[in-house]
Parts: sequence; C-alpha cells; structure tokens
Amino acid sequence: MILDLLINPRKEGKRLQLFFMGLFYSSIAILISLWVFPAYVSIVMVFLCAISAAPLINGIISNEETKVKSSQDERWLIKEHSKVLSYFMFLFLGFTLSFTLWYLLMPGSELFSIQTDTMKEKTTGDAVSSSTVLLEIFYNNIKVLLFCMVFAFLFGIGSIFILSWNASVIGAAIGQFIVKGMSVSAFPLSLLRYFTHGLIEIGAYFAAGLAAGIISIAIIRHDFGSKQFKHILMDSVDLTVLSVVLLAAAALVEVYVTPMFF
Repeated sequence: MILDLLINPRKEGKRLQLFFMGLFYSSIAILISLWVFPAYVSIVMVFLCAISAAPLINGIISNEETKVKSSQDERWLIKEHSKVLSYFMFLFLGFTLSFTLWYLLMPGSELFSIQTDTMKEKTTGDAVSSSTVLLEIFYNNIKVLLFCMVFAFLFGIGSIFILSWNASVIGAAIGQFIVKGMSVSAFPLSLLRYFTHGLIEIGAYFAAGLAAGIISIAIIRHDFGSKQFKHILMDSVDLTVLSVVLLAAAALVEVYVTPMFF
C-alpha cells in the first residue's frame, strides 16, 4: 500500500509523524466511507482506519519481537516497550483529534451514529453504588482487553482496531461536549474529562495487544518451544500484568477522580 511508504516502522523517533498519520489515515477512511458506504459510515470508517494502519503496527510489533528475542536485559526491554506504547498513543491522539474535527464539521449527522448510541448506553441506568460501578467498568474493560489480545494474536490488528474504535467514541464525545459548551474552555475541559482515565485505558489495551502480537509473531517465525520463546512468553506475561494494573487504575480514576470535576 502506497501509504505505508510514508512511514518506515523500523525507524524510531517518529512520534509526531505518527500523530499526523493518524489524522491523515482517519480522514481518508471517513471520506471513503462517506462516499462508498454512507449508510454504514460510522462503523466502516473504524475498520478502514484499522486496515490502513495495520501494516505499520505489525511492523512495529515485529521489531519488538526481534528485540525481545535478542536481548535478556529486562530494563532495556521495558524502555523499548514504553517507546512503542508512546508511538501507539500518538497515533491514537491523531485519530481522536481527526474524529473530533469531523464531528464538529458535521454535527448531528449519521457519521457518528453508533458512537453516540454507545455513549447513551453508558450514561443511562439506575443509580448504583460507586463500588458496583467500579466493578462493572473494570469487568467491561477486561472483556475489551481479552478481545484486543485475541485479535492481536490471530490477526495482528487487535490493538489498532481497539485504537480506532475508542478514538471514534472519544472523538464524538469531545465533539458533543464542545458543541454543548460553545466556549473557549470547552475543548481543554473535554480533554480533561475524557482523557483523565481514557489514556490509561488505551495504554492498557496497547500493552495487551503488544504482548499478544509478540507471541503471535514468535510462533509464525517458528520459535515455539525454544529457550528464546520462553523468554518472549515471560516478557508478554509482564506486559499483560501491566495492562491489567493499568485497567484497574483507569477504573479507579473514572469512578472516584473524574466525577470530582464533572
């Protein structure tokens, strides 16, 4: 694909480029979806975002598998994994900003119909205790985490699909917040409201997707059963544990911190 030539995933230090590529990929996906699949644009654009960025993400994960296989230094590997997670986050931020801008350009359209329905489902229901809400949020996030890992293991695009979907939902939510606020402070307040816990959740999904993706590539390269594979497996377990801890932290922030301001 010609778009893949714009960024070489084997070259690092491209965080800002990934941010702008997120803007570009998602905008192209939206335009194609509006043109070819106008009745299903709100879900097709998410799949097109995932498909367009999949080669880039798979290339990055492949590089990480090589690093894990060739190094026994856990501190160095943690540092390298943190770089990759930051790459994913910049791509996510590019997606989110793009979806927000498109929502503001086309408020009230069918462009984000499924996303807005999802937000309505989350905001309706009877009043329950904070502990119940906490457990429900954590349980739902764990299901998404497992979904991300399964897709990353089987197809290699689990992380990017979760990234695209969550970016579209958060982008629509921020757009709604800005439209309702109609003030200069609406945008930074919307970022505070949705990113306080949202970025922690996304980081958890990326860590889990990276863990599953590394194992998947190791198996494809026929490393299964070797000493190197055991090392890769332990590294992936560490990433999975980290993702669960991050999800727990995100749930606590969403239930007990964010409501203090909104």
